[in-house]
Amino acid sequence: MTSASLQPLDLSPEPDLHPLYPTTTQLTSLLASDSGLTPTQKGELVLHCLSRACVFGDLTLLTFLLNDPQAQTSVDLGAQDEDGVGLVSLTTLGFGAESERDVEREECVRLLVSQGADVNAADKAGWTPLHYAALLAPPTLVSYLSTHGCSLLTETRRKLTALDIVTAHSTMPGREDVALLLEEAMRGEGWSGGKIEERRRHVERTAKLQGHQRSIRDNIARILNIKPGWSGDDNVLSDSEENEDEDLGDALFTPPLDFTTMLVFSPSSLPYILQSLIGNFPISLGNSEPASVLYLLARFACLTCDHTWLEDLIIGATDSIEEAIFNQADDITCLVFWLYNTTVWLHLMRCDQSISEACDMLGSFDIIEELINSVFVFIIRFAERKIDEQFDATLLDYVPASSDLDSIQFESEWSFLRSFGKKKQPSGISSTASTTRNGSAHLSPDPTRPPSPPSVSSPRQRTFSSLTQTLSRTRGPVTPLQAMFQDAPPGPSPSDVTEFLTALHTLLTLSGVNPALITQLWSQIMYWTACELFNRILTRKKYLCRSRAVQVEANLTHLKAWVKEMGLPRGIASHFAPVWDLLNWLQCLSSVTDFSDLIVTIQSMKDLNPLQMRRAVKDYRYEVNEGRMTEECTQYLAQLQKDWERHRVKLGVEALRKEIDERDRDYDQSESSSFNDGTASVEDSAPSVSTVSSSQLSFAQRNIDLLFDGTQDLSVWEPAKPPQVLGELLDSRYMLPLVFPSDPRMLAAVPEKPRADENNKDRVDDGRPSSTESSSGRPKNWRLRSRRVRQIGVETLRWVDGVRSAARWTRRPEPLEGDEDVRVRNYSDDSSDGSMDEENDETAMSHVTRFTRKPSTRGKGRASPGGASTPLNPD
Repeated sequence: MTSASLQPLDLSPEPDLHPLYPTTTQLTSLLASDSGLTPTQKGELVLHCLSRACVFGDLTLLTFLLNDPQAQTSVDLGAQDEDGVGLVSLTTLGFGAESERDVEREECVRLLVSQGADVNAADKAGWTPLHYAALLAPPTLVSYLSTHGCSLLTETRRKLTALDIVTAHSTMPGREDVALLLEEAMRGEGWSGGKIEERRRHVERTAKLQGHQRSIRDNIARILNIKPGWSGDDNVLSDSEENEDEDLGDALFTPPLDFTTMLVFSPSSLPYILQSLIGNFPISLGNSEPASVLYLLARFACLTCDHTWLEDLIIGATDSIEEAIFNQADDITCLVFWLYNTTVWLHLMRCDQSISEACDMLGSFDIIEELINSVFVFIIRFAERKIDEQFDATLLDYVPASSDLDSIQFESEWSFLRSFGKKKQPSGISSTASTTRNGSAHLSPDPTRPPSPPSVSSPRQRTFSSLTQTLSRTRGPVTPLQAMFQDAPPGPSPSDVTEFLTALHTLLTLSGVNPALITQLWSQIMYWTACELFNRILTRKKYLCRSRAVQVEANLTHLKAWVKEMGLPRGIASHFAPVWDLLNWLQCLSSVTDFSDLIVTIQSMKDLNPLQMRRAVKDYRYEVNEGRMTEECTQYLAQLQKDWERHRVKLGVEALRKEIDERDRDYDQSESSSFNDGTASVEDSAPSVSTVSSSQLSFAQRNIDLLFDGTQDLSVWEPAKPPQVLGELLDSRYMLPLVFPSDPRMLAAVPEKPRADENNKDRVDDGRPSSTESSSGRPKNWRLRSRRVRQIGVETLRWVDGVRSAARWTRRPEPLEGDEDVRVRNYSDDSSDGSMDEENDETAMSHVTRFTRKPSTRGKGRASPGGASTPLNPD
């Protein structure tokens, strides 16, 4: 038996084909021809070293592999790892790990691209080198790739471009320059913005809008001194509802007669419902739930019960709202909330043809309109109180710091009572002034409006002047008061008034108050402001001078500019016409020296009567060396005053006689109607005492309807005219008539909300007119929300029935004892015919009590007689 020969064992180590940190020296020996490596092993080694050079950004090693003759045969620039990541993407992924090697890594990318590496090679997720570069690389490399073959519009498997990677919802911090670079490059290739870009811009606009909303709410709360959380919903400005004035059908305003369009109640539960719905209801911005619930309750009372139920509901609701208003008269949010809801309630009641006739017969609309007028007056009084607190300081006494009004001297004014400090030199002194021997200046005369020079020094005045100099030398230099308190807050100015007006106007707009009410509210407030301003100027002698008139006129321009800025009809500012005439009269009366000029001036001031002109001349404060009106002109004004007194008495007698005739005529009509009919209707029995004539009401009605006419411009709108003033002072307590639109559908109109975002110019134009433009091209300051005010959910029932009772409306009701047949009949799903009996259904749904012409004999707020049984259960 022969023994087999043993083979020699090869104990030499295997070559390391996957070095952790490969070097050029190591690779040179391994790639040599006598190294003993097969071509496959050399290829595996080169591929591994190539990936390691890309991972570490080793420019020296990468250059060696791309230029060495032994390694070039095994280099594959299209190689990918198990995730499909190519060499260029692999190199780009290393940015940010070692910032000191970013420059060398960028050179590695450039070298690979120059050697022919595929710059559009995508991995398994669809990411290209440009996607990774946009996320990690510096802008220089992103620019290099975009200009060397990288496709800017290539998307990943999730449909994301390189720009979308860094601007998904918002731009990544630190990548703003890369995003701008990619965006400009993509626009150069015809890109107009994708869905992600639109979504990102929408998110940015929303965030900016919400920040603007918060600033508006905080500013309103600060100025009006209201509690936080008054706005309810945070998105009070982001209302994207379209205008509904083209597709509103009658079915929307007059729903069909079924129990899904009404709320059932009993008289015994009505006080609890009103307390929950009105007394305890939380105030939130633009919430019309109370109005909608009252309307649904009124439909049940009107269409299913008798007229006493409807009267109980309407009078009880109005009494509860009045009580809430009187208890919170200083809470402007409560007043605005109920002004909006009462207007919506009137809109719902008037537009429903099934109940409007009955409500009109019972006088329910008059009760609701009186309630709206009460809330309207409360808001006006609130605004008047706030304006009156800073009236004198902002509109009458405010003088800019740069004004020289304090340096003006008036006749009969003692100079030693003025400040010991250095006086300002009057701006009216020109270079042509000459100096006399005693140091006084004489100016060249100006026939139109001579300036006020300093008073001529007299011996007595020189004595006090020397006393001032002595005190100044003793005490040393006097430090100005402004220099001691340079950081003191600025004093009141007209901007304080306009700031309050803007806050109140914004609150009314955001709350959805009807544009007609907003316009009439500002008309009344401006009328009161004009009357108070006129009376205070005329009755206070310190304002009856030309210098004060100039300054008050400048202050008054802030209110005129505010009316234009808020987009209100400019006719609102027409209430200041008497004030403008009075200020112009004060500025020119001292320069009227010719009788013909006086006649022309008087004829141009149509809003001033002779009594007011004479009062201004009588108490006028003349400046030093100011011209005076001639004696002829003064006598003519006195004669005009006497003639006006006689005319005033004549007009008063005629007005008294006219009032007596109208009262007698109304009395005769009421007597004849009661004699012919035996009983007087509700309309005939109401007293017809009104301080506004029918012609004035028709004029005001046409102007209110003009606000909703898209063919007319707001510049032609005129406010209601107050009665002619026969005395000296204006009646600031006079209330202009409150008029509602002729079309009850317009009561659901809300003012156009302010545009909070500044980028609305970038919106995509789809060919349709904007919500702020009508078909005629005239800007609309209103829009309709007829559908929105009718939307109430199941959660509203908790304010009517309570939380436990409202829960049963969200689930199938359970049958009660003794009522199983009815429950099964109405709610069973497995009945034989699949529906309830049609005849019984018609009988149950057609129970409508006819109204009689006999008015109710109950008192206001008294419960209706007849028990508390609901007509739905006649048994």
